[in-house]
Amino acid sequence: MFGLRQKFPASSGLNIVLSIQSLFQHQPNLQRIKPGQQIAVAVGSRGITNLAVIVTIVLNMIKAKGATPYIIAAMGSHGGGTDEGQREVLATYGITEERLGVPVQTSIEVSHLGATSDGIEVNFSSDALSADGIIIINRVKPHTDFRGAIGSGIMKMMAIGLGKRKGAATCHAAASEFGHEHVIRTAGRKILESAPILGGIALLEDQQHQTARIEFLSPERIESAEEELLKEASALMPTLPFKEIDLLIVDQIGKNISGAGMDPNVIGRGVQGYAPSFVSFPDAPRIGRLFVRDLTSETHGNAIGIGLADFTTERAVRGIDKAVTYLNALTALTPQCAKIPIHFDNDREAIAGGLASLALKDVRRARIVRILDTLSLEDMQVSEAFIDEIASVGNVSRTGDVFDMQFDSTGNLLPLAGNEGSGN
Repeated sequence: MFGLRQKFPASSGLNIVLSIQSLFQHQPNLQRIKPGQQIAVAVGSRGITNLAVIVTIVLNMIKAKGATPYIIAAMGSHGGGTDEGQREVLATYGITEERLGVPVQTSIEVSHLGATSDGIEVNFSSDALSADGIIIINRVKPHTDFRGAIGSGIMKMMAIGLGKRKGAATCHAAASEFGHEHVIRTAGRKILESAPILGGIALLEDQQHQTARIEFLSPERIESAEEELLKEASALMPTLPFKEIDLLIVDQIGKNISGAGMDPNVIGRGVQGYAPSFVSFPDAPRIGRLFVRDLTSETHGNAIGIGLADFTTERAVRGIDKAVTYLNALTALTPQCAKIPIHFDNDREAIAGGLASLALKDVRRARIVRILDTLSLEDMQVSEAFIDEIASVGNVSRTGDVFDMQFDSTGNLLPLAGNEGSGN
């Protein structure tokens, strides 16, 4: 193996404080916030960079206008679909009453807002509806379950995240008939008609997972503006540098990494299952075998996405909260994502099993790539079979000498260089 670094454009060094202050100074909907009003700020369950900082600044700007803000959990069925589970998820990201000095409301109670023209019942957080205004904070990026002109963003958080467990289940069920994008759009429009939405604060992240852009979307612009932002977000997404990989080793998966645990846009395996002869994502590499080493601590046992792997470890399986994982998979109608793959006592055995299952003529020439997770694609380890390809890839460079794959005394891989927080 040897270290490899992808060369991405430098992060913009966006000034988050000034960017959000500017929104509150120049956006008419935010300027209309009045003293004494109750303003709900919707926050989800993704591992968004600078989330606690962004939320804190938004809360402070609301307070400066004399209004009273509070946090609303907007994560559908995540956190086991319970009040306490969703409170724990938010706490993972520093979103707590103690830190922010505002109430954090995680009730899963919803109110019925009627139905779309297709008969899709629309449910929405009762706690959010009681506010004088609602501001939704979310990252815009390609969705893990479908390809469309809109993906994961403000519209999805309105329809599914703020729909709580009941709304999420209803939307996913309707998506099996009408398609995800249609359901998100139509449910979102119904919510915009019925709920006091002030707008959305949309975030874009670059290839280093750093905040690249912050934009306010007024209610009348949310749907159209998200289409443009998604194009930009798609161009900013990091990818794996090789098109043919025999074995991909992913150190950790989790809901803080991707809604599917590991991003299908990166690994090329769709949430409804995969087969070597079927390409779910034509632009993604062909991966012969995929080995997931562990779960992130931030995922709180939600192992959604483990079913997209071919192999894992006993420690990863022990870390699975089955109730939380199965609820998420059943709500999203993606049972494939919760299937537990072949699992071994340690990494060495899993890697040996993965390579043996490929029927390679010479295992010493196996094309192996190891990453921390599907958000962290700047630094990785790859096998020496790729040495001759580096020059043709163009945006990659070696970061060290060739070395034998390194294991500790228990047979588990040593941490990736520069990623000492990776799974053990």
